[in-house]
Amino acid sequence: MKNIYKTYIVPGLLFQSIVVGGGYGTGREIIEFFMSKGPLGGYLGILVSMVIWSIIIAIGFELARRYKLYDYRSFLKNLLGKGWMLFELVYIANLVIAVAVVGSASGELLFEMTGWSKMVGTLLMVTVVGYLVFKGSKLIEKALSTWSLVLYAAYLILIIAAVYKYGGTIAEQMGVSKPDAPWLTGGFQYAAYNLAALPAILFIAGNFKNRKEAMTAGLLAGPLAMLPAIFIYTSMLAFYPGILTEAIPANFLIGQLDWPIFQLIFQLILFGTFIETGTGMIHGYNERVAGVYKERGEEMPAYMRLAIGVVILILAIFFADLVGLIDLISKGYGYLTWAFWIVFLLPLLILGSLRIFGKNE
Repeated sequence: MKNIYKTYIVPGLLFQSIVVGGGYGTGREIIEFFMSKGPLGGYLGILVSMVIWSIIIAIGFELARRYKLYDYRSFLKNLLGKGWMLFELVYIANLVIAVAVVGSASGELLFEMTGWSKMVGTLLMVTVVGYLVFKGSKLIEKALSTWSLVLYAAYLILIIAAVYKYGGTIAEQMGVSKPDAPWLTGGFQYAAYNLAALPAILFIAGNFKNRKEAMTAGLLAGPLAMLPAIFIYTSMLAFYPGILTEAIPANFLIGQLDWPIFQLIFQLILFGTFIETGTGMIHGYNERVAGVYKERGEEMPAYMRLAIGVVILILAIFFADLVGLIDLISKGYGYLTWAFWIVFLLPLLILGSLRIFGKNE
């Protein structure tokens, strides 16, 4: 049972732990990409994103397993040849924005919880992320997968409480459609830029022994990553459309439940998800650098992992302070979405499929 969990479930939990971050965990992204298309259109967009995640991750895991490509540099070199650097430019831009979002959200959340300066929450997030990236893959895999299970439990309690208190309103809203809303575009956009998390978790592909394990784990990753989104999306429908303009919709939602103890616990869990995303994205970049050291027959020093993490965090936090959380999510990710489709997703779908299905193993 332990092997089944590690082989088939942990990869999906790792993917979920990175994508959940500041935007997903707070509900802000869920509103931007799904609920803004109307309640029914939002559900359809979520389904589109989930299917794309499953297909792409399954192909990516199998390609990484088959050719032993456990960091994104070697993975993209195999896939794109000299064009791999185009992906790196997009990945770094996404990395800075993702860390900026979780850094900003950490400050906002701790301020709402305690009234402390927003900088305190941001620095706390930076400290924990720095420690995890310093320790490396084993601790990160264990910490992220465990925290994901805690997140599942919290979101399950949330939807049960929301349905218990606002079930009638939620049921009425679920079937409401918004004519001509671009839910299909929203689904494609959300799927695309979040798949930037896939290169960050390629190190897990070293655990797969055969194609069945890699493909099954990839196909399960989509539903595992999207299930908490469905929970919070459904819960937030109780306050549609007013909740569309909330900066941290999840916090607003739990405040309406008038359950102070759960609100405190949920906020702590949410804070942990910010750490997960920051850690996962930076670790992905560290693994890329570690791959270069490995090619030289050397091992990447632990202090280098910490130094890279600190530089990225400082740059990202400065960026977040300059732009603001809502603008970062609504504009920053929008610009990156189609770049990911061009330099990563389409090549992986076409070339990756040809390489894993076109030849006998």
